Amino acid sequence: MAEKNGSRPKPDVDRLRADIKLTRAELGETVQALAAKADVKARAKAEVEQTKQRIRAQTAEATGRVREAAHAATDRVRHMTASFPTAPDGTPTSGSPAFAEAGAVRRPPIPLTAMLVAAAAVVGVVGVILVVRGRRR
Repeated sequence: MAEKNGSRPKPDVDRLRADIKLTRAELGETVQALAAKADVKARAKAEVEQTKQRIRAQTAEATGRVREAAHAATDRVRHMTASFPTAPDGTPTSGSPAFAEAGAVRRPPIPLTAMLVAAAAVVGVVGVILVVRGRRR
């Protein structure tokens, strides 16, 4: 008779308890997810760890590229200098380009006082020229 009036049959008590248990579990998961989102400190720590890992990976990759480039440059220099004449002790001889470069590096720099004297001389010459030109007008 209950079905004829359009009302639903009464649910079983065991089924209601199972639905309540399922709803509580889902609600618990939702609360945990919201709590995790609200925990700013934990999220910040996780982000820092991710950033550290990413930087370590990038550093390792860059280090590898630099090492490869250094090895390639060393090989090129060895290949280029292999044809230069050298003395028995391994030093470049006077006919080699390496000797000319070594000599250029070993020259002492121009002393500061010599540079100042040269600058003063240039200023003096320019001053004399300006004075002479001023008198002609």
